[in-house]
Amino acid sequence: MIVYKFGGSTVNNPAGIIKLGEIVQSTGENLVIVVSAFGKTTNSLEKVVEHYFNRSEDWYKVLDRLKFFHFEIIKELFPKNNHTIYSEVQGLFDEISARLGEKPGDNFDYEYDQIVLYGELWATKIVNAYLVSAELPSNWIDIRYCLITDDRYRDANVDWHVTERLVKEVFCFKVNSIYLTQGFIGGTERSLSTTLGREGSDYTAAIIGNILNAEKVIIWKDVPGVLNCDPKHFSNAERLEEISYQEAIELAFFGAKVIHPKTIKPLFNKKIPLWVKSAFEPENFGTLIHSVDRDLEMIPVYVKKTNQILISILPRDYSFIIGENLGKIFGKFNAYHIKVNLIQNSAISISVCIDNYNPG
Repeated sequence: MIVYKFGGSTVNNPAGIIKLGEIVQSTGENLVIVVSAFGKTTNSLEKVVEHYFNRSEDWYKVLDRLKFFHFEIIKELFPKNNHTIYSEVQGLFDEISARLGEKPGDNFDYEYDQIVLYGELWATKIVNAYLVSAELPSNWIDIRYCLITDDRYRDANVDWHVTERLVKEVFCFKVNSIYLTQGFIGGTERSLSTTLGREGSDYTAAIIGNILNAEKVIIWKDVPGVLNCDPKHFSNAERLEEISYQEAIELAFFGAKVIHPKTIKPLFNKKIPLWVKSAFEPENFGTLIHSVDRDLEMIPVYVKKTNQILISILPRDYSFIIGENLGKIFGKFNAYHIKVNLIQNSAISISVCIDNYNPG
């Protein structure tokens, strides 16, 4: 079996969804399809969360725009308005509106996870309905009830033991050949929704691939593969034809946006190859990430990481920065879910770079 993951930019219009259907049609193997929220939907839902948490009723306007956007896609794919997808997606918009009508709690991260998940639900409902209408036997799965996590909201940790059992039960190819589900989201054993971190859909695909012993995982993007730099910032970007798991992890960690940093480990553990390919040119090679037992051509890689904050810490009495002090410093970062991107230390100081992000 194969796991496909389609990024939001590949399915943010009817043409992209139709192209997804063509790719699935041509596969001819057992499939799990992971679909992200359409386009910039998650960004818009983050604005909804901020308005909601700040007791501003401007969330109505953002949600109305999201509703219009999704129903325009539905109308083009399903011109007859008696299709059940209309009522299914309307029901989800009714759900989120009802939640936003309630008073928010004190935990911003919890409220965030209960709201942003709707982007994945809307997208997967629409894509699944299209595949079924195209006579592809797709079965919609709510991943929150089989990808089980702790309650570390916005950056949840997977409970691998429980998740493995449930994923094997739910994604049963003796019953169906195609399953379609959400990326990025999960759920606790108390049925509270969680998220795996921004852009976490890649990680979802890797988790499923690991548990089901996939032949391969393919991430379908709007770029031809993994590039050695961001073409928006650098000229003459080159596609990397193949790279090792280690190189992929380093690239992802330091800011290359093509792959989520956590994606590689579950695949490396079972030596499952990962492909990054263009959804608009599926016949092209893309980039292969796998175990490499030979020297590869070295192409320099450039990563530009913007909107960073530099924090320098040094003791008032010029004491040495020892292991105990480092443990306390990084313990604080971890407690507040702050990811450190770069570290430099000397005898009496330590400097770190972190993302400049306002959590609400």
